[in-house]
Order: sequence, then structure tokens, then C-alpha cells
Amino acid sequence: MGRAGVIAIDGPAGAGKSATARGLALRLDYVYVDTGALYRSIALFAQKTGIDFEDARALAEMTRQLEFRFRRTRDDRTGMVVNSEDVTDQIRTPEITMGSSIVSRHREVREELLRVQRKMAAAGGVVMEGRDIGSVVLPDADVKVFITARPEIRAGRRYKEMIEKGFEISFEEVLSDIEARDERDMHRPVSPLKPSDDAWILDTSDLSLEHVIEQITLRVKA
Repeated sequence: MGRAGVIAIDGPAGAGKSATARGLALRLDYVYVDTGALYRSIALFAQKTGIDFEDARALAEMTRQLEFRFRRTRDDRTGMVVNSEDVTDQIRTPEITMGSSIVSRHREVREELLRVQRKMAAAGGVVMEGRDIGSVVLPDADVKVFITARPEIRAGRRYKEMIEKGFEISFEEVLSDIEARDERDMHRPVSPLKPSDDAWILDTSDLSLEHVIEQITLRVKA
């Protein structure tokens, strides 16, 4: 590639997209764009301002007033800054997770964020992850990967992550949430969750994170 590439990573909740995309961006010295954090931020600010998650028009209007920026933290993680406010931790609660799934169904919201996401990728050197990156947001991405894993594996990963953050929740609740989110994401009328025709489908159920990152790195360099 003459310029730094654009890499699209898609997949369902808990498949390992974020950890993979973050690690891949560090390996390649690319910018990591977590599009899920954008939708989570919209849900958070809707909650803060009293906008109903189902009010598509109001959500889109609010989104136009928000400025999004990703920052790399000292421990090489990715922070989310919205209108100069660091919301990295606020957007990771179970309530905001479910809210983001609802607001992401709205065409008006997705259209507003489409502009934001494409602007972030315009210069290249970007690893962007989400649920419709390769199919809708960046259809001309240089490399497209659809990461998946068995539901119980994904639930186990998400459960471990939430327990480590201090949330009181059962594995059964996490599994139920993931299955419900899969159902919503796969059957929503706007940008449903599915791999693009030219995506590489990678099942990470029995693979280590390091192995997944290495496999994608080799494909990018090829």
C-alpha cells in the first residue's frame, strides 16, 4: 500500500474486536478508532440531557453538537473524550452498553456518525472496529476482518471484564444480554450485523489474543 492502510474490524459483542483492534493498532503504529465508544457516548449524553433512547431525531440533533476525540492513555489503552470531557469510564456501564445498542439502530444517528468515522479514516493509518465498518462505513478498506466466537466464549470474556471492573452481575445475565444484543444487531433494519462479502471471517473461540493479532498483522503486510 502506498499510504498507511485502513483496516476494518467487525463482529458481535464480546468477540474480542476491541482488544484485537487496539493491539493491532499498537503493533502497526496506527490510530485505533472504537466506533462502539461513539455510540456509547451518544447514549451517555442522551441520558445526561434526558433524551429518550428511542427519539431518533433528538439524538441526531444532539450528535451534531458533540465533538469526539480518542486519546491514548499511559497504559496504552484508548480513552474517549467528548466535548473536552473524558468519558472513558462512564460509557462502560451495563446501562450505557444496552443504551448504545438501542441508539445505534436509528438511521439518523448512524448517518451523523458516518461522517465522523469517515473523517477519522481519511488520512489512512487507522484500525477501525465496530459492527458495520467493512460493509457500510469503510467499504473500500484495505483489509476487512469479521471476528466472531461462540456465544458462551464471548459471554465468558465479557463477564470476566465486568467483574474485574467491580460490577455485580452473573454469567447468565451477561450471556442473556449478549444473545439479546446479537438478535437486535443482526435483525435491525439499518446496517445489520453481518460480514461484508470480501471480509476474512476469523473465529477466535480457541485462539489467544496474541495469535489473532499476529494473524491479522501478517495479512495486512501481505
